[in-house]
Amino acid sequence: MSCNELETERLLLRAPKTGDVSSIASLIGEWEVAKNLGRVPHPYCEADAITYLAKAEEGRAKGDNFNFAITRKSDSILMGTCGVHLRENGNFEFGYWLGKPYWQQGYASEAARRLASYAFRELKIEKLVAGWFHDNPASGRVLAKLGCEPTGAEQRNCLARGHTVYCHIVTLTRESFAQRKAA
Repeated sequence: MSCNELETERLLLRAPKTGDVSSIASLIGEWEVAKNLGRVPHPYCEADAITYLAKAEEGRAKGDNFNFAITRKSDSILMGTCGVHLRENGNFEFGYWLGKPYWQQGYASEAARRLASYAFRELKIEKLVAGWFHDNPASGRVLAKLGCEPTGAEQRNCLARGHTVYCHIVTLTRESFAQRKAA
């Protein structure tokens, strides 16, 4: 397994590729998905997905952005993406999204857990930060299950909504993640 592929019981997280463009555009293009993400425009088209793939490849090459397509092992269906990226403030942030047909099946938790493990073990990151919009408590529950602790809140821009949104900020340390996994 390369650093471009991460595996879980049901999922294969792999580097996104050109063949994913139409799936990404279709899934993230739904309002219910886009409105929960800060840097995703709405409507979202294939040109946006092509730009995302180019930035993902560039970030991986620079070593400051590690994006993965979330695919189901059983049928290789692309369900969403996840990633870890370096923010301007020096913190590493992680995030994820899934298309609506894949909500409430545990995939987000499974992908986020594997992504955090990758960040702590392979990338040697000490602390991960994440944010979730106040009206997306499902994402908050995924992060809480991982062991993330609330560390603040802020107004964050949401391109899809066209304005800032109240965002809960949480932090996950290598130590708290290891303790949670051991429990």
